[in-house]
Amino acid sequence: MDFKGIVKGIKDVKIQGAINVAKAAVKGISLIEKEYKLRDRDILLEALYKARDVLIKTRPTEPCMRNALNYIFVHIEDEEDIAVVVDKRVKEVNEHFDDTLEKIAKFGAKKIMNKSIVFTYCHSNTVVAILKEAKKEGKKFTVHNTETRPLFQGRITARELTREGISVRHFIDSAARLALKHADLMLIGADAITSEGKVINKIGSELFAEIADRFDIPVYSCADSWKFDPKTIFGYEEEIEKRGAREVWAEAPKGVIVDNSVFEKVNPDLISGIISELGVYKPTIFIEEVKRIYPWLF
Repeated sequence: MDFKGIVKGIKDVKIQGAINVAKAAVKGISLIEKEYKLRDRDILLEALYKARDVLIKTRPTEPCMRNALNYIFVHIEDEEDIAVVVDKRVKEVNEHFDDTLEKIAKFGAKKIMNKSIVFTYCHSNTVVAILKEAKKEGKKFTVHNTETRPLFQGRITARELTREGISVRHFIDSAARLALKHADLMLIGADAITSEGKVINKIGSELFAEIADRFDIPVYSCADSWKFDPKTIFGYEEEIEKRGAREVWAEAPKGVIVDNSVFEKVNPDLISGIISELGVYKPTIFIEEVKRIYPWLF
């Protein structure tokens, strides 16, 4: 896939999942670096910065992608051989994501008890990795999930889990209360985490977290710590992406306004903990740990 294909794939949600988006973005930077590395230094830098800006604009609610790209560009203008540095940092970004996913899976699997019911929503590679790890450890459990309209990412989750021999019971979105009622645990991903400890995830996440709270079911957000958005420390609000109405209703009657908000903020009071590569922490403590381990983010 070339650079334009990556940009289109991210924009059209053909490439989905925050980590997959981040990996695709750094691959895009790598492609531009290879295309321009034999050119003048200033031309190379200009091409890299332009590519970065194009990628960032593809999906507004993706701090994981922004942080991965920022890691590549930290003090890049001070480097003697830009191409070599880009290659090195792209490799380090991919190693980070592979390493952290393995750690999160092991931490998260400890939360899943034998013969339990786990509720999940939408599609999260991190949640799927946790469930696969729990299965690998010999635990028997059932997953309840919902279809996740309008793009049906919940079906992706169901397919991936059943391929691993994990029992799945699939519900329509409006049946989430039934799906949650007898669950022992709710696991969701995260597309962004703010300085206030709010988890931003697929629209509907807070609704389901409120139901879980009513039934005293613990809710964990499973996420790489690079999903924290440092800009929110300075008062910036995380932008909530809205997509086209046609995804919801292709031929809506005239006068009907279709709201296709993609994400929503989940109140930190509803989150039992954030499971990341740093461990399992309450949202506010999680942010302190991110600051301690990754000072360059700040």
